[in-house]
Amino acid sequence: MVARINTSKSISKALNYNEQKIKEGKAEILAESGFIKDVDKLNFYDKINHFQRFTSLNDSVTTNTLHVSLNFDPSEAIANEKMVEIAAAYMNKIGFGAQPYLIYRHYDSGHPHIHIVSTNIEKDGRRISMHNLGRNQSEKARKEIEIEFGLVKAEEKKNADTLKLQPVDARKVIYGKSTTRRAIANVLGPVLNQYKFTSLAELNAVLKLYNITADRGQEGSRIYRHNGLTYRILDEQGNKLGIPQKASAFFMKPTLANLEKKFIANGPLKTPYKKKLQTTIGWILNQQPASLEDFIKSLEKENISVVLRKGKEDIIYGITYVDHKTKCVFNGSDLGKQYSAKAILEKCAPQSELKPAAPKMEKRNLTQKKEGPPEENKKEFQRQDLKTSDGISREKDWKLPGILTAPVPGEDIVPYQLKRRKRKKRKQLSI
Repeated sequence: MVARINTSKSISKALNYNEQKIKEGKAEILAESGFIKDVDKLNFYDKINHFQRFTSLNDSVTTNTLHVSLNFDPSEAIANEKMVEIAAAYMNKIGFGAQPYLIYRHYDSGHPHIHIVSTNIEKDGRRISMHNLGRNQSEKARKEIEIEFGLVKAEEKKNADTLKLQPVDARKVIYGKSTTRRAIANVLGPVLNQYKFTSLAELNAVLKLYNITADRGQEGSRIYRHNGLTYRILDEQGNKLGIPQKASAFFMKPTLANLEKKFIANGPLKTPYKKKLQTTIGWILNQQPASLEDFIKSLEKENISVVLRKGKEDIIYGITYVDHKTKCVFNGSDLGKQYSAKAILEKCAPQSELKPAAPKMEKRNLTQKKEGPPEENKKEFQRQDLKTSDGISREKDWKLPGILTAPVPGEDIVPYQLKRRKRKKRKQLSI
């Protein structure tokens, strides 16, 4: 568990931050402590007025607000009831157990976490010191709670990678129970909040990386006709498993109507990152990857995932790029024809699969054709004698046109019709 403490001068800002998350569907309020009403009966004014009753008891204190976030490992599926118990234990250990506080659970990142809002002004007006609260009381409380509740210890993690978004392990999910919805929610929260996508297909390209899909149902079905949407867990082969979870059942309300608003808003947000992705893909293509697999692996080194869309018989008909650095999702054809599935497949096809090009026809030497027959036929012509009609045998002339056009002795080679009659000269009479 990781505890982060923020102290401020405005209780209203801390309260507004968490209440706004609820309006956006990214958080829910779990419990209250030290309030007159139950948490489900508290409105915003009940909450702010109760805190202000305490802060007004000591006007000399400027920093009067405590805002804590308790962050847990992504692998931990912690129920809301357990979250409340952990929060109560933490507040007692740091000396705020008797103070009024509110507990919010957020779903805007890839790890389970809660926010606690409280004040350091006691009911008699005295102030609880918050100097070095994080270093002293909070750090001691965190270590004790990890052991008490069997949580993943922060020291066992080498770096901040523990808070990265992890794929859902379908084998560990109990289908049809609350863990299914919680596992999906832990992925949906950060994806919807951080990634920029402009269609359901682009959203599913991201969700598929974490073994989840948004499903509209078959065309013509009741859920499809009413613009409904469910979320499903996928196995390693991409098959849908378990009971569909309605979009309206999640606190962030990822319904189709709300997603369509997000599609429109995300359009201009991802445009500035388009050129960068084109350049990266183009650079890898210039390296002439030996296969599609090599192309995908090269992009993964640049923190870019490639999601292929396949039809019947596993024929690839589309490609989507997910840039985890800029959190932008682009369909291949939207980047340009050279980045589409067809173009990528042509450039990355193994050489053995390419059809050999048809051999080019050599241009014939027209001069040689006029001069005589090819060399391979020369001997055949050399042994032939050409007999003329007058019985005279002559060796063949090598020039092929000569053979065809040479006049045969004894024959009149001018057709009769073309012969011009000679005019007879008239004898002039002498006078």
